[in-house]
Amino acid sequence: MRKVSKEVDTRYIACPIRQVISKFGDKWSMLVLYTIGKSENNVLRFSELHDHMLDCSQKMLSQTLKNLESNNLVSRKVYPVVPPKVEYRLTGMGKTLMPILDSLIVWGNENMNSFIKQ
Repeated sequence: MRKVSKEVDTRYIACPIRQVISKFGDKWSMLVLYTIGKSENNVLRFSELHDHMLDCSQKMLSQTLKNLESNNLVSRKVYPVVPPKVEYRLTGMGKTLMPILDSLIVWGNENMNSFIKQ
């Protein structure tokens, strides 16, 4: 059996939309970013964030936060206290997404009835 190698078009790899979606275009990331960004002082503890997203399991929320942290969109600060206190906040790069998320929400509110089955 012979392997067929396909060269990937560099435009495909460099596509900004593809890169954004592959990094944090999952079901929960945008909601986490928006929830933190709209919170008082732009800081939330894990339990506070989970209270806003009860339909997201704690495991999935934890994985989402780790992914956002590894992509430099969220920072995590651990305080040396018992019980442990951990806060999440948007990084500078994460904050630059807020106007885009605001626009997406406006678009969704204006068009939701067109794409959601009644």
